[in-house]
Amino acid sequence: MGVEYKIKFAMPTDFNPSVLFNKLSSPIDRASMIEIYNYAVESDGFHFVDHLVSRDVASVALRLFIDEALIHSPFIQIIES
Repeated sequence: MGVEYKIKFAMPTDFNPSVLFNKLSSPIDRASMIEIYNYAVESDGFHFVDHLVSRDVASVALRLFIDEALIHSPFIQIIES
């Protein structure tokens, strides 16, 4: 269980997420081996899941995805599901 977000934006056809991935901290809490967050790169943006394990880690990761979307598009849409 957690909170899911869809970050929609006009993703360039040549989008390379490697720079973004290098900025992300580990999505696994090493002490408990529980997943903190998860994500997927989709054709119309990012799908992000915060598993509510570590607010500090997940919020920084979510912000990185939002910032990345804003680099490529002046308008983004964030939908919480």
